[in-house]
Amino acid sequence: METRNKKGILTGGMILIGLGVLIILSKMDVWAFSRSWPVLLIIISLGTLIRRVRDFGGWIIGCVGLIFLVSENLDVKIYRIATFLLPALLILAGINILRKYFKNNNDDPDHE
Repeated sequence: METRNKKGILTGGMILIGLGVLIILSKMDVWAFSRSWPVLLIIISLGTLIRRVRDFGGWIIGCVGLIFLVSENLDVKIYRIATFLLPALLILAGINILRKYFKNNNDDPDHE
């Protein structure tokens, strides 16, 4: 239990540092906060993945943060990405479910 709390503290610290850096960059007119906020999603994702690298939600949050970061800073229209993103995420979610299903059935001694 203590390890989980330490990892939660690690993620919280990473978020605060990231937020502070982004605010400083915004105040110095280096990088507008309105364009840098997706970095916070990426930081949350990293904190989640440090705890458990196989956390599907952590990977999704990171991908969403990366997509918004690219969209905000490289003038990529998000609707173009979204056209293929939802089907790709559905395919990945389905593959993940099937992988878990087959893994659990292979571990089951009653399975013929």
